[in-house]
Amino acid sequence: MHFTLRSVFSLVAATVAFAALPVHAGKTLDTIKSRGQLSCGVNTGLAGFSQADSKGGWSGLDVDFCKALAAVVLNDANKVKWVPLTSQARLSALQSGEIDVLSRNTTFTLTRDASLGLNVTAPLYYDGQGFMVPTKSKIKDVRQLKGQTICVLSGSTTEKNLADFSRINNLGFKPVVFESLDGLKSAYFAGRCVGYTTDASGLAATRNADAKNPDDHIILPTLISKEPLGPMVRRGDDEWFAIVKWVIYGLLEAEEYGITKANVESLKASSQDPAIQRILGTSEDTGKLLGLDRDWMVRAIKTSGNYGEMFERNLGPKTAIALPRGLNNLWSKGGLMYAYPIR
Repeated sequence: MHFTLRSVFSLVAATVAFAALPVHAGKTLDTIKSRGQLSCGVNTGLAGFSQADSKGGWSGLDVDFCKALAAVVLNDANKVKWVPLTSQARLSALQSGEIDVLSRNTTFTLTRDASLGLNVTAPLYYDGQGFMVPTKSKIKDVRQLKGQTICVLSGSTTEKNLADFSRINNLGFKPVVFESLDGLKSAYFAGRCVGYTTDASGLAATRNADAKNPDDHIILPTLISKEPLGPMVRRGDDEWFAIVKWVIYGLLEAEEYGITKANVESLKASSQDPAIQRILGTSEDTGKLLGLDRDWMVRAIKTSGNYGEMFERNLGPKTAIALPRGLNNLWSKGGLMYAYPIR
């Protein structure tokens, strides 16, 4: 087949024009809009990530993300159905369509991403598995737990990591496995296990929110795994996958450029920074590329603030959890949080 230079240019121009067209938002978003509610799977109760108060109000990092997502797609952060899920039920709930997004301190792994009909999106929190023991035990190092009972949650990467670490290091741990987090915490505080293992953030949340005296428990310094935690969606809807992923990146970029819950409206009206203008939709309509309107990120930031605000409000040093940013700081400040650019 013979191509002239003009035909090549025409083909390129048509391709560029097609790529710039607004896209349909996909069947998941259609269902959400028809239902008038976002169904969000969360933890049954983990301080700092997702926890309900006595009036049924939910708070936490994972909760704030779902509120921002609801604001993006439904123009209302309150239009969320909270579905509390155990470790065992969380993935099947997403697979079955019971929930639209799983925002429940869930580790990204190859198996979960490649073989369960699910897609990982982008990390909301970088973590690692640790151990907590009573201070009175005088244990300072995880290897001092050799042969001891360890409380662990079933249906989690934590259980497998514990078995691997014990076998490789010939520690002979004796796992005491629980199906519910409440049952596990009660058993540990009652002294049924010498140690308790889960993500280090979860240990800090449990110690500070559930222990009678947090100083009676110490989190050992050793981490035995990598645990990138973040939202997951079902495979088969690329448009919904893109929306969830880009809301995360948008919240991170908002922090990078100093866009906050308090100043987002003023920056939208006055900022001349090209990057800020793109994020807030004043110079380019990036929303149409996702099947959304141009104010999608404005609503997300007005709802939950930028990523840094979400972290500080739920997990930071001024909260009961009192976690440092550490790996969850922006890449420009020594952390791992690096957003794809909105452009």
